[in-house]
Amino acid sequence: MRYLLISLFLLIVGCQPQEEERPNILFILSDDHTSQSWGIYGGHFKDYVKNQNIQRLANEGVVLDNAFCTNSICSPSRAAILTGQYSHLNQVYTLRESLPEGHPNIAKSLGSSGYQTAIIGKWHLDKQPEGFDYFKILPGQGRYWDPVFKVKEDWQDGYIKEGEGIVHQGFSTDVITDLTIEHLKKRQQDRPFMMVCSFKATHEPFEYPERYNDYLNNVKLPEPASLYDFGKETTGRSFKGQKLEKLGARWDNATKNPDKFWTSYPGLPYPLDGLDSIQKRSMIFQKLAKDFIRCGAAIDDNIGKLLDYLDEEGIADNTIVIYTADQGYFLGEHGFFDKRLIYEESLRMPFVIRYPKETMKGKRLDDIILNIDFAALLADYAGLPSQDYIQGKSFRENLKGNTAEDWREQMYYRYWLHSPDRPAHFGIRNKRYKLALFYGQGLNMYGSDSITTRPAWEFYDLEEDPKELRNAINDSKYVEIISKMKSELKRQRDHFKDTDENYPEMKTILDEELN
Repeated sequence: MRYLLISLFLLIVGCQPQEEERPNILFILSDDHTSQSWGIYGGHFKDYVKNQNIQRLANEGVVLDNAFCTNSICSPSRAAILTGQYSHLNQVYTLRESLPEGHPNIAKSLGSSGYQTAIIGKWHLDKQPEGFDYFKILPGQGRYWDPVFKVKEDWQDGYIKEGEGIVHQGFSTDVITDLTIEHLKKRQQDRPFMMVCSFKATHEPFEYPERYNDYLNNVKLPEPASLYDFGKETTGRSFKGQKLEKLGARWDNATKNPDKFWTSYPGLPYPLDGLDSIQKRSMIFQKLAKDFIRCGAAIDDNIGKLLDYLDEEGIADNTIVIYTADQGYFLGEHGFFDKRLIYEESLRMPFVIRYPKETMKGKRLDDIILNIDFAALLADYAGLPSQDYIQGKSFRENLKGNTAEDWREQMYYRYWLHSPDRPAHFGIRNKRYKLALFYGQGLNMYGSDSITTRPAWEFYDLEEDPKELRNAINDSKYVEIISKMKSELKRQRDHFKDTDENYPEMKTILDEELN
């Protein structure tokens, strides 16, 4: 009888639904590593970039073709990724701002559900990270060579003094990867992990390890179609922008004042004297693009190192791997460098995800995905209920080919760090059209210029004008479309509770422009 009961018990237990093993999460985040430099998105650099391991992820997972940033600048994008919220809710609008103390984020949510959470590398949210069991982060931007790290012990907000922090010898991308693997080796193997490996690369000054000193040396890279756009007169845009010549001036300043300038650059001196405007812009473009690609090549190396580690540990099948960048970046398009704008090169976030248990191999997703959706996706994979603080939506089913009929058809964007050359603006983008209002007010945001600019609209037909070379706001054939998009822009602002009710200087602008 005893053996009969034991057998019956084992049979009953065996028939019970078993809790599915929760996946590990390896979230690899780079800085400014724009989609046109990944190779897997095509473009004029696709045959020149080193991307074997990005391509490896793409072949084994899903590439997002329409992932977008909601505020294209480092700190706000990172805050949006963590919180699943727009800047006006998480209160990180510009640079050197922190999440409010006690503010919810996805690391806290996963940690409270049993995940081991850690972040190593760039943080850029000033104050001590919350929600991470372990962190080892760069102060501010950090440095490329022999990086210094801050840890919980002896923590200080902001930058640290010379001689403080923990120094690791080597190139930052290599060092951050090695520290990530070292930490993962010490993990509790009976609990899932969320590991954020956050690179400084490819942020200005675009330094690279010595192994890439000669990469592309004797190559002339193809130029973007809008490289020789010298002013708003040629396109009808409403502002000047961050021109390549300003980067050339930084190189000159760093060469002449190496002890006083804020950073150094590889490959200096780089003389530009005696060149006409076309020659000078071409020369600046070639150096910027090559430095950027070399810097990105080291990222690709280290993605491979991380993937190999997962294979060696035997945990690749149950680990979600995401590689993305915090925003896009201009590499000569419109004659620009830097980011910030609602234009495509800045707005787009490259994104690839691999999860062998679910994601479709070698597929691409055309749905509009936002950085506020990333936290919702991770919560979904971790088996958590919908998190009330997250404004975004999980796209787990989208990745499996099951996009809901009511999935968004457009996205809302807002950039707050105003300057006359790159005015503060908000806008909306759908699959074909883009509409933006450059409202030109600083609103007392940290780092914003007090000089205001006149409100100006821009509109682009991305099917007829994919490079955004002509502001069609006054084209009569788009009158009805623009009117509908203004109504939708207002609806999106209301939906996300971005109403500007605390900024009286915006009332007149909004009344005149949106009503």
